[in-house]
Amino acid sequence: MICCVRLSNSSLAPAKLREYFLKLHCDGKYMNTTLAEFKVKKARFDERATLPILGFVPIKKPILTASYEVACLIAKQGKPHTIGETLVKPAVLKMVNIMLGKEAEVKLSQTTLSNDTISDRIEDTSRDILAQAVADLISSPAKFSLQLDETTDVFNLSQLAVFVRYVKDDVIKKDFLLCKLLTTTKVADVKKLVHNFLKNNSLSWDMVSAVCSDRAPVMLGRKSGFSAVVKADAPHVIVTHCILHRHALATKTLPPKLAEVLKIVVESVNYIRTSALRHRIFSELCKEMGFEFEVLLYHFNIRWLPRGQMLNRVIAVRVELATR
Repeated sequence: MICCVRLSNSSLAPAKLREYFLKLHCDGKYMNTTLAEFKVKKARFDERATLPILGFVPIKKPILTASYEVACLIAKQGKPHTIGETLVKPAVLKMVNIMLGKEAEVKLSQTTLSNDTISDRIEDTSRDILAQAVADLISSPAKFSLQLDETTDVFNLSQLAVFVRYVKDDVIKKDFLLCKLLTTTKVADVKKLVHNFLKNNSLSWDMVSAVCSDRAPVMLGRKSGFSAVVKADAPHVIVTHCILHRHALATKTLPPKLAEVLKIVVESVNYIRTSALRHRIFSELCKEMGFEFEVLLYHFNIRWLPRGQMLNRVIAVRVELATR
């Protein structure tokens, strides 16, 4: 406060501060200074900009904006956060040096794109987007609806994704609301996660008009499923089941003629795809004939949407298949 010297944390103990004061300021200049006079000095010190005095320079707005924009691009592309410092910044500096000169490169080098910076920028952006979405939900003239999707990714991590549909400016909008990891997939855990999110963001089940669930086992069940738990706390909520999963259930019992056609198509596709040699030959044949596609799509029994995509691809390359 007197000499504006930066001290380490270990030097802030009362005994060490007293020793420091007596060692440097024992010449009598401040020995008779009262507490009120020190408070006046402190008030004057607080009125000044302390960051330049301590060696810190505030980040300029263009540099800060550029850092957020790069972080947004990295997040959209799903790239590692370290790519900003290891690839993006060196590449930009190299191009700027060649095209605009050394002065522009020095100015642009002030942009911070470290791993921690990119992570912080992405988190700040995420919180801001969530705050805007919550504000829109609160100000919506009508109740909003939720769509829940509980799934397990390739790393065997159970995740709950929640989408929201609401009205804003007389237009129905749909946004991604949250995605959280689930330790267990019990109904109580899913209900608690959604309930806590609504509570922490000043929302409630009274503002929800409908809930749409997927085909996960935790979501099903007339008595113990998620829909039953929601109806117990909020009877006015309309609970529906995803219509796409109903279509998936319907496709499991195909008519005999359609099932026979699908079987023949699957056998033909697997005959080509299971052999690397036949797959390469078929790709070269498609290239020679100038066709748009060069590969066939696998058929997945666990998902019904790829069935139609596979059949469409087979129909598109039926001439090449017949030639093969």
